[in-house]
Amino acid sequence: MTTQATLESPLGPLALTSDGEFLIGLGIGQRVPAPSSDAIIELATRQLEEYFAGKRTTFDLPLKAEGTAFQQSIWKALQDIPHGQTTSYGELGNAVGKPGSARAVGGAVGANPLPIVIPCHRVLASDRRITGYSGGEGIPTKEKLLDLENISYR
Repeated sequence: MTTQATLESPLGPLALTSDGEFLIGLGIGQRVPAPSSDAIIELATRQLEEYFAGKRTTFDLPLKAEGTAFQQSIWKALQDIPHGQTTSYGELGNAVGKPGSARAVGGAVGANPLPIVIPCHRVLASDRRITGYSGGEGIPTKEKLLDLENISYR
């Protein structure tokens, strides 16, 4: 049984989804129609509030992100990017043993079902440009997350 709740954040509403054991979804700029809660939703809410308040730099949440083996490898590598730092799509491809796969990496990054906690906002083009973001309002949302972490991207 899944539970869902909406968390108000500096990015707008965040729709959190749990299966009772894992956080399985986080939608930026989304609300859930019939909020409910469980221990995972409560833990995620607390940690996200701490993150937005500048009191948390890592997340300690049970996560389950459904995707292909390639997507899974990219999402795992995203979790290794430290708070306040960035990487490029090409570097991320190299990190998972797939050099030359920047475009495929971009697709996997864009399919991340748990943005913020799996920090896809920390991936920039090789020249440090923001080339897109699939959550919330797109690039403005990514800029807000980068600004929150004091990451230079201009």
